[in-house]
Amino acid sequence: MLLALDTATRHASIALYDGETVLAELNWRTARRHTVELAPQVAAICQLAGVTIDAITALGVCIGPGSYTGARIALSYAKGMVAARDLPLIGVSGLDAMAYPHLGDDAPVCAMVAMGRGRYAWALYDAGDVKAGPRLPRRLSDYRVDALEDLLARLTPPVRLVGELDAQARQTIRSRWDASAMPLISPALGLRRGGALAELAWLRLQAGDVDDPVSLSPIYVK
Repeated sequence: MLLALDTATRHASIALYDGETVLAELNWRTARRHTVELAPQVAAICQLAGVTIDAITALGVCIGPGSYTGARIALSYAKGMVAARDLPLIGVSGLDAMAYPHLGDDAPVCAMVAMGRGRYAWALYDAGDVKAGPRLPRRLSDYRVDALEDLLARLTPPVRLVGELDAQARQTIRSRWDASAMPLISPALGLRRGGALAELAWLRLQAGDVDDPVSLSPIYVK
């Protein structure tokens, strides 16, 4: 069973996944209280799923981009569990996890995470083929950080936009692009979910692609 942890932004999410089912998932908005909230939430999700923490056999963790400090909280917690029990650890980009549920349509997907001061970390992803089954997202760009207007100027419609966008950002996008050319994923569907992170980590785990817990660190995008 894999435990997925994401504290890279103010929207935190954790999930338990057994390769077939998301057994439980918790999502919450945190006021920069990741440090004190994470361990109790892990205990709560184990109770919800009816398992003990000893049932966890692998860890998946969001390594950003986002808040460098926030990402380190989940990563430090995961590294502690890995060191104590010699478990495999898989680091997953939060942008990959955000794009993953929306692949398979006709248009590429642009995943976005707010970085403050009107800037967004983002990456563009190939639409993929839903008939091919679950697969790791294929990026068409590097991870970047840009002001929203500059980000939009780099995109060639049609592109589907998904991310943590406030009302002002959504209005800016709507005023610049027709909805048919640059459709916005709804806030509920656009959340970064621990279940998606868990499934991506599981795909890598099954391929034997795990990370070195000593060297794994958050993604830092300038």
